[in-house]
Amino acid sequence: MTRYMGVIDGSGDVWGVVIPDFPGCHGGGATLNEAVEDATSALREFAAQMIADGEPLPEPRDPDVVLNEALDNNGGSQVCGVSIRLVLDKSRPVRANISLDAGLLEAIDQEAKRRGLTRSGFLASAALDEIARGS
Repeated sequence: MTRYMGVIDGSGDVWGVVIPDFPGCHGGGATLNEAVEDATSALREFAAQMIADGEPLPEPRDPDVVLNEALDNNGGSQVCGVSIRLVLDKSRPVRANISLDAGLLEAIDQEAKRRGLTRSGFLASAALDEIARGS
C-alpha cells in the first residue's frame, strides 16, 4: 500500500491537510481526524481521476523532504505531517470467503440493512474507514 505525506494546517474547529505530491489535493474538517479522513478520500478520488486520464501517479517523496519543503514554504514555522494511505479501486469485484462469528455476522447484516447497503458494501466501507483511520 502506497503512502503519501500530508501536511497539517489549522487549529480549533478548522483543520486542513494538503498532499504536496498531488498539487491541488487536500481535505478539511472541523477536527483533525475529519480533515485526515477527507484528505484520504480526496487522494483516492484524485488518483482515480489521474488514472482515468492516463496520467501516471507520482512516486511518494521521502516524508522528510515533504516536511522540509513545507517548513520552508511556511517561513520556518513548525509544520506537522500525517501519512495518508492510498487504496485504489481496481474496478473489479473479487469473491472472498471469510469466516466470522455468527453473532457478528448478524450484527453486520442488521447494520448494513439499516444503512441500505449490501453485506459486501458495508464490509468494504468499514474496511476502508478502518484503513484510513490507521493513517
